[in-house]
This record gives sequence, C-alpha cells and structure tokens, in this order.
Amino acid sequence: MERIARACLRHRRTVLAGWVAAVIGLSVLAGAFGGEAEDDYALPGSESQRAIEILDRGGLSYGGGTQVQVVLQHDEGLDSPEARSAVDALVADVEALAPDARVVSPWSAEGADQLTADGRLGFVAVEVPEDREDLAPLQEDLGELRDRYDDGGLTVEVGGLPVESGTESGPPAELIGIVAAMVILLFAFGSVLAMGLPILIGLVGAASGVAVVGLGSRWVEMPTFAAPVSAMIAIGVGIDYALLVVTRHREGLASGLSPARSAVLAQATAGRSVLFAGVTVVIASLGLVLMDLKFITGVALGIAGAVLITMAAALTLLPAMLGVVGLRIDRFSVHRRRTGAGGGDDDGPARRWSRQVQRHPLPWALASTAVLVVLTIPVLDIRLGFSDAGTSPTSHTDRRAYDLLADGFGAGTNGPLVVAVDPGRAGDGLLDGLADDLASTPGVAEVSPPVVAENGEAAALRVVPTTGPQAQATTDLVHRLREDVIPASLEGSGAQAAVGGTTAAAVDFADYNADRLPVFLAVVLGLAMVLLMAVFRGVVVAVKAVVVNLLSLGAAFGATVAVFQWGWGVDLLDLGASAPFEAWAPMMLIAITFGLSMDYEVFLLSRIREEYDRTGDNAAAVAEGLARTARVITAAAAIMVCVFGSFVLGSTRELQLFGFALAFAVLVDATVVRMVLVPATMELLGDRNWWLPRWLDRSLPRLRIERPAPAVEEVP
Repeated sequence: MERIARACLRHRRTVLAGWVAAVIGLSVLAGAFGGEAEDDYALPGSESQRAIEILDRGGLSYGGGTQVQVVLQHDEGLDSPEARSAVDALVADVEALAPDARVVSPWSAEGADQLTADGRLGFVAVEVPEDREDLAPLQEDLGELRDRYDDGGLTVEVGGLPVESGTESGPPAELIGIVAAMVILLFAFGSVLAMGLPILIGLVGAASGVAVVGLGSRWVEMPTFAAPVSAMIAIGVGIDYALLVVTRHREGLASGLSPARSAVLAQATAGRSVLFAGVTVVIASLGLVLMDLKFITGVALGIAGAVLITMAAALTLLPAMLGVVGLRIDRFSVHRRRTGAGGGDDDGPARRWSRQVQRHPLPWALASTAVLVVLTIPVLDIRLGFSDAGTSPTSHTDRRAYDLLADGFGAGTNGPLVVAVDPGRAGDGLLDGLADDLASTPGVAEVSPPVVAENGEAAALRVVPTTGPQAQATTDLVHRLREDVIPASLEGSGAQAAVGGTTAAAVDFADYNADRLPVFLAVVLGLAMVLLMAVFRGVVVAVKAVVVNLLSLGAAFGATVAVFQWGWGVDLLDLGASAPFEAWAPMMLIAITFGLSMDYEVFLLSRIREEYDRTGDNAAAVAEGLARTARVITAAAAIMVCVFGSFVLGSTRELQLFGFALAFAVLVDATVVRMVLVPATMELLGDRNWWLPRWLDRSLPRLRIERPAPAVEEVP
C-alpha cells in the first residue's frame, strides 16, 4: 500500500489523466458496443420453462413475447359509430407502429373475449415477438398514440409496458443522495475541498459502474435495474472509503506531517481497511453467481465490477488528488475546528456515551436486542414475488390500464396462466376433459377453448384466475393445478402438461430463491465468522459480530416487509400499492449488507483490539475504540443512508425497495448495533471476547487489517 501511494503521488498528473481517459473510454465503449438490458426471469428446469418448450415444439406462440394491451373505455359504448371509428383508426395506427407484432382487435374473431358484456370496456391485444429487443421506441410511440386518441369521450390507457403518463418532475434520485452527502461531508470536514474528494471518488465509481454494466450486457444478460443499483452501491462505498482515507490524512496533517507523508500514512493504515472492505463486498457479490440464475448473475457482476473500480479509485486516484491538493485541503473552510478530525475534544461525547452504556450493560443490551427483535417480527410473514403494473402509482397509464382490466374482466385477467399440453397418443377428448377439470377448480374464473398446433404435438389452454397475479391465492392455485388437478386429469393417458405464463414463472422464481436462501445465508454467515476469527483472534467476538449483524439484517427485512408488503406508509412514499417482497432482493441484500457492515465491524473492532493489546483492559479498550471511530462511522453511515434512501424517491418499486432496505440496514447497524449493542455485549463478556483455543489459533491464518502507523519516508 505504501509503494502504491508513493507511485501515485510521484506520478499524480499521469494518474489523473489515466482515470479521466478510463472513465471517458468506458462510457464511449458502453455507448458504442453495449447491449440492451432485459428482465429475463427464465428458470431452466422449472415447469414454466417446460411449458415454453412444449409450445415451441408445436410452433405455438401462445402467450409468448411481450403482451401489451391498449385498453379502451367509452361511457356510451365502444359500439357507437364515433367510438368504433376511432378504435378502428387506433388499431390501424398500432399495426403501422408495430408491423412485426400480432395485433388483435376486440371485434375480430380472435378477440371475442376482449369486450365486456355492456360494450363499454375493451382492449386491443398486441403481442410483440420475443426477438424484438428494443421496446423503447414502441413505448414512446404508444404513449403518443394514447395522447392523440384520449380526447375525453374515449379513454385510452396502455398496459403491459411501463409507459408513464408524463415525464417525471424533480431531480434524479442519485443527485438528491449526492447533495445530501455533500452537506454531511461539509459539516464533518468543514472544508469544501475535503468534502469534494469523497464525492469525486463516488462519482467516478458510479460513472464507471454504469459503463461496465452497459458494456457487460453485450455478453451477460443484465436486468434493467442493474445499472442504477450498481451506481447506488458505487456512490455509497466510494464516499465511504474515501471518507476513511481523507480522515486519516487530515489527522496526519494535524500532527505536523507533510501532505505527501500524510497521504502515504493514510494509505498504509486506512487504505488497508478500504482494500479489505472492497474485496469483501466483491467476493460477497460474486458469491451470488453460484445461484446459477441469469437474472441474479447480471446484477451481481455489475455490483462487483462497480465496487472493484471504486476501490481502485480510492487506492490510486485519491492519493494522487491528495498530492495535488496538498496543504490546501482545508481551503474554503466553513467553520473552525479546534482539533484534528477524529481526535481530541470531538471524541468526548462518544467516549462519555460508551461509558454510560458500559455502566449498565445488561439493560442496554436487552433493550437494544428487544428493539431489533420487534423490528424483525414482520419477516415471519415475508412472501417473495414480483411487482407489476398493479403496484405503480395511479398517475401511470399502465396502472390505470391494469385497474380498468381488473374492473371489467376480473383481477386474474392481468396475470393469466397458460397450460401447455403434450397430448402424445391420447384421444381427442383429452383436452376437453382437461378444460372441464380446470374450469371446475376453485379459484379459476375462465378457461379458454384449447388451441391445438397444426402438427398435433402441442396444445394450449388459457386459464384466468379469480384473483390477481400478486395474490397468495393465485400462487396457491398454481401449486394446486400442478400437484393435484392436472395429474389427476391426465392420469393413465400418457399425455404431459405444464403450467406456464408470466405469473407461473414468477412463482417458480420465488420458490427457487426461497428454497436456497437459508443455504446462502448460512454460507455468508460462516465465511464472515471465520474471517473475523482470523482477523481478531477471538471466537466470542466473531460469533457476537455475526449474531448482531444478523439481527440488524432481520430488522431491515422486517421494516421492508412492513412498508412494501403490508403497505405501511405507501401513500406517504408514493409507492402505489403493497405487493410481495421482490424475489431477487433478499440474496442481494444479504450479500451487500454483510459486505458493508463488515467495513464498520472491522473499523471499530480493529481499534478496540489495538487498544486491548496495548493495555489489556477490555472496558477501556471498548470506550477508546468507540470514541476513536464514532465520528467516522456516524458520518459514513449518514452518507450511506442518504444515498441509498434517495432511491426511495425513484420511479421503480424494485429500486425503492432495494434502497429502503439498504438505508434502514445501515441506519440500524450504525446506531442501535454499533453504539449500543456492541459496547454493551463486549462489556458483559469482558476478556472472554478474545478467547481462542490454541488448536484454532494454530489453524487459522493470521490476518491484520490495520496495523500501527509505520514510519514513512518523505516523497520527492
């Protein structure tokens, strides 16, 4: 680390130019050669995937591609001459806009079920082929078409595509988070230049991360939210990592070191923590690749790439910038500080707080644990699934189209099931008997007549549930059809059938993740515990750290379930409507939260362990460690909360849920856990914190994250 810092300081102009060229080059390459983002929930080996394979063998595209509905409503009836003329013209315009799509009018033979009995509500079905990758032009064209025909008498809404009723107002979520981070850093450092360095690292990481995701989507399937999630993580960790290094650098300047020597010293101490924290987040993210899901793999690779570049910027670009700024780092100060950052009088409140907790450790430990357990209770009701247009705000046209279809045709119209049948050698009456059995199943509103392929190798039946696609009753219906109804109906016939469609695919994805989540959590916890034992040479302190991290993670999950699944505060946050917990989110949150909390854990425990090794007094070591790290942990956590929390103001529920969960996890971890539970439990355990059997001491590798400040030479 010292050699890297010296090299970056000596060649600081070259390093700056190299980073500028790298960011611009990555952005240009991503724009020129990047692929398109795609939300592919396909799960190889699942029943919904088998349904697609059966339909493909028969050449059927029943329910394939992207299903778009242009929903129409007229108070006097769509059969009126005026409305009928407008609808015919609209259908012609849709066919002209999407010549590769299958457009079905409500007055065609195929669209007989696309008109309500009273004739006041109907829809034009548009099936966009699967091989059409870019839907953005169609989104824009259909939005303009809606505005043209929605004239008061005829109401037109577009469902199936996230076409919004208007452009969003206000600044983007990322900008709000960055502005909040600037205010916090300005308050913490008191200097515009010192504040600007962490912001610069965060922006470099975010820009590079987005470019890496765009470029990587050429070879790896990236979901649409991979880029903003990667940018969110890069901004948060970039500011966090730079904050640690700049704080140490200013401490060195306050002690009389030259800027170059202070920068090298900061990299040799805090830079090691940055390296450890960054590698931990990267490894935790890459661990998600083992889930063998394209959808998860894309996000995991995007986050790992963004964090890796951000960490590299903190270890190379930042020391170069410190060399350029020199003694001017406190230029443009907004307030005067009596002591250096992180020491002296500024640490008095933290030390007094630690002593207060340590005087009554048992009540504080019980109270903080009770708070975390209460916040965790909603996790018992967690239900994995996916959001859809029904969770969008009512200002969006896709939400209004969703509601109109549910009111006119039933809630299940927005998420029909497709039963794909391979009839084999079965007779002609098989499909009719299956249709009757499906129609008589509780929870089924309608079953369409079977559609048989020309080669006779496949058939499809459209099953409309009585409940919406997000309802638990619909999930139960999918399992009942698969496990009871269809096997009993086809018994002895030799035919095979599979339940597919978008709703069934979402059920498969959620079940797959729910089954593997405990294993993934156990692996992450086990690796974290072994790593902490190797670093801090204590079994109890490692187990305690894993348990409290698990409690903070449970509290974050519980709060997220209460808000996004139960609907507490959805109106306040403009979340549209409550819905299941996003099925992909738990594993991502576990990996990233443990990676981020490990940063705070190591930063705090390393200071405590250093003091304990020096004095042998556990109580004094806890108080001193908390006092020395409280300011940095508080500032870093506040920035993380602002950056992640700003995404709650975004337009997509996936990002809102992800940002809220991360922000709440960091908030709980930095307050209840670090400031109360950790000092209380460490005081209760005393010297037992550092107990380690001899055989384990010999077996574990010896890792040192932070070490005593080395004597560094002056940099020419």
